Formats: sequence, C-alpha cells, structure tokens
Amino acid sequence: MEKPEQLTLQYKQYLRSKTLLLVAGLALLLVLSIVAIWIGSIRIPFGAILSSIARFDRSGQGRIVWDVRMPRVLAAIVVGAGLSLSGTVMQSVLRNPLASPYTLGLSSAAAFGASFAIVFLGAGTSTTSTIIVSDFFTVAFSAFLFSVLSTLAILALTLLTEISAQSMVLAGIAIGSIFSAGLTLMQYLANSVQLASIVSWTFGDLGRASWNALAIICAVLIPLSILSFLQRWSFNAMDSGEDTARGLGVHTAALRIGGMFAASIVSAVIVSFFGTIAFIGLLGPHIARRIFGSDHRFLMVASPLIGSIVMLAADTLARTMLSPMVLPVGILTSLLGGPLFIYLLIAGRKR
Repeated sequence: MEKPEQLTLQYKQYLRSKTLLLVAGLALLLVLSIVAIWIGSIRIPFGAILSSIARFDRSGQGRIVWDVRMPRVLAAIVVGAGLSLSGTVMQSVLRNPLASPYTLGLSSAAAFGASFAIVFLGAGTSTTSTIIVSDFFTVAFSAFLFSVLSTLAILALTLLTEISAQSMVLAGIAIGSIFSAGLTLMQYLANSVQLASIVSWTFGDLGRASWNALAIICAVLIPLSILSFLQRWSFNAMDSGEDTARGLGVHTAALRIGGMFAASIVSAVIVSFFGTIAFIGLLGPHIARRIFGSDHRFLMVASPLIGSIVMLAADTLARTMLSPMVLPVGILTSLLGGPLFIYLLIAGRKR
C-alpha cells in the first residue's frame, strides 16, 4: 500500500504534467497565430507585425494586420474554442461522445434560418454578377433565432417525456431532421441568385469575421467558459453516473438542461455569423480527452484550447493550400475532420 507522502507526490506530478501541457498548447497557439497573420498574398515581416500590434498602428501594413488578418485569426480562435467547449459540455451532460452542435441539429436549424432570410426577406442579392449576402445581420439574426427555437424545441420535447440524456439526443436528431428538410425546401423555392447565396452561407467561412461579430461571440462565450469551469466537479460526478452524481448532491436535471441551453446559445451565435463548421465540436473534446484525460478540471480548459489550435490550423491551410484562391474553412474541416475522427475512434478502441 502506497504511503500518503507518495500519493501526494504523484498527485503533484500529475498536476504539474497537465499544467505543462496546457502551457505548451498556449505557446503553440501563439506561434500559429503569428504565422497565420504573417501568411497571405502580401508577406509582412515579423518585426512589422509585432510593431503594429504593440503600437496599435493601423497605417500601411498595420492596416492589413488589424483590419484583415487579425479579425480572422481571432475568429478562428474564438470559433474553435466556442464549438469545442460547447461539444464538451454537451457530451458531458448527455454522456454521449457523439454529441455536438452539429450532430444535434443546431447547425441545420441555423442553415434553415439563414436560407429563410435569404429567400423570403430578400437578404440574398446579386451585384455585378457576384453572389453576396446583402443584409448580413438579418441573415445572422434569423439563423440565431431558429437555432434558439431548435434548442427550445429539444428541451420542450425532453420535458414532455423525461429529462434524460437519451431523450435529448433523440429529440435533437428529430428536430435536426425537420430543419434539414426545411433547408431543402428553401433551396427548391429559391431562384438561382438566392440558391447561390444559401450555398455560399452554408460553406462556413471565417472571411466574414469582424470586430463586432467577435465582440458578440465573446459576450456569450466568456460566461459559458466561467460557468463550465465552476461546474467542473459536477461534470466529473456526472461521468460516474447519474445515481452517483445525485448522491454527491448534484442536481442532474438542472445541470443537463442548463448545460445544454448555454452550450446551444454559444453554438447558435457562432453558426449564425460564420455558417456551418462541422467536426470541431467533436474533434476538440476527443483530442483533449486523449491528451488530458477525462478530468474536467483540465478538460474545460484544454478542449477550447485544442479547438482553437485545430480551427486556426485548418483556416490557415484553407487560405494557403490553393492560393490565391481561399477555401471556406467549413469544407476543410469536413474533409479532414471525418478521417481524423475515424482514426481517433479506432485508436481509442485499440487502447
């Protein structure tokens, strides 16, 4: 039997190793951010990048840094963190490793809302044969509204049956299927210009990043991050089973409903601005669990960090792999995310 001193030493080593991994992840994210700002059609020297950031200089090359590349890089970080954290919360409260904003139908609801605004509210137009979304905030608000309605419908169906993980997952699949059918109907009713606008929106593109959008997303993401970290012990208890969690004083029904609603709101805001971005809500939590384990004290920090790294790397690759053409990042996350997720599942099974 190990002595208390040995157990204390092992615990300190455990905390130290996890902390070092988090620091290494932050360092990697910082390096990726600088590289992402540097890479582009116009190469800006590292010294000029650091100088423009330190001095808040928006003249000359500083304007490219602050008005073009910085919002996109920060959007990748915030979007990756938000989707990954939302996926972690959903997987924890539902005790389902496949739960995410995408698989529970929130993205389908947002896509339907955006297409509804484009078709019936005139938000998709054509200017000099270029397909654009003319009224971006109307589209974003409509996408957000229908995502929230989808969340409320899932919770309502759950309350009508029972507040269980299985009922929430089944309700999410059913609601997502309905909105997917609605999206298909909108595409059928749309004219050629509106159809092109719908398809363009659903790609998932960080090129729409703006300081206003970042401020709105951060306004909902930061409270969720704080609440999730404060509930880390409750999430750990949920991993041991509902009976165990209730025995430890956790109000499992309230945690499940509150966690689902908060995670859904964050996902809805992100998807309403940037479109459908698949697999980040699955990849971030699963990679974080492979590296950091299932301890939510670290997982609630590691998962957003991993999500930011994956998202930023994917967007940087999307901007450069076919330069000067810029691919929507949603295409790349779907293309690379599927095989990578299959690999994680196979590797996890072998372990």
